[in-house]
Amino acid sequence: MASAESISPSNTRVGWIGTGVMGQYMCGHLIRAGYTLTVFNRTPSKAQPLVDLGAHFAPSPHALAASSDVVFSIVGYPSDVRSVLLDPASGALAALRPGGVLLDMTTSEPSLAAEIAEAAAAKGCVSIDAPVSGGERGAKNGTLAIFAGGEEPTVKKLEPLLSLMGKVNYMGGSGKGQLAKLANQVTIASTMVGLVEGIVFAHKAGLDVGLYLDAISTGSAGSRSLEFHGKRILKRDFEPGFFVKHLVKDLGICLKECQNMGIALPGLALVQQLYVSLNAHGEGNLGTQALILVLERLNNVSPSPSNT
Repeated sequence: MASAESISPSNTRVGWIGTGVMGQYMCGHLIRAGYTLTVFNRTPSKAQPLVDLGAHFAPSPHALAASSDVVFSIVGYPSDVRSVLLDPASGALAALRPGGVLLDMTTSEPSLAAEIAEAAAAKGCVSIDAPVSGGERGAKNGTLAIFAGGEEPTVKKLEPLLSLMGKVNYMGGSGKGQLAKLANQVTIASTMVGLVEGIVFAHKAGLDVGLYLDAISTGSAGSRSLEFHGKRILKRDFEPGFFVKHLVKDLGICLKECQNMGIALPGLALVQQLYVSLNAHGEGNLGTQALILVLERLNNVSPSPSNT
């Protein structure tokens, strides 16, 4: 990928690390747009659908980066990010050629994003932190909100790739993309508390909860959370668009950043504990709408499943 050229399928080789719920859809958009993709996942079978679309499978992040100009990663935890990108023996950065780009889309620690950017710069490469919001639905439809941090000219240069996955929002220097995503998670988690508490209140008050949700959807209480999760909660559909265990991770990072900044967000602390309780009940692999289960246990109620 020559630095003066615009990114296109004819001149840019792309590597993709992490082919889980989100990554598989996001990477698929790039393959369908004509880009040459090399993929890696610790569980090779999870990458097979992308291989079937034409991607090449690499045995390690290091091998992947050796044949890539831009390396995307979307993995589970900050420790995973550090391993796949910075490990001196198997990590991507060690094999990336000067001028190459790392683009981490994992929700991770802002300090780690800055560390990766510094390590990349020392090799003549660039690193961008670009976590996303929109869940499985946004990944599938290419409508994610992308929060980008790092060098603005590089972010602009990457737009032909990023725009295939959603809307790019430049947030500032290295780590700012992560900070924006963390603030986003505070808002999402707090909104979910309001949704499930409203459902429990309506149920206990003797309302038809389905009618109640329809009624509030066009008023001030209407929200994406209500639109995506309200009916699913009533149908007891807890399939993950975003895992509870990953939100617990995100909110934990948020609390750590609050401590670093010297601010108190009591609502964040409460909702993090509610989600931790889901993990403690073995429900970490459910979707975040499963928060209703915590409120049901607290109040010994269970809103009736809906067939609508």
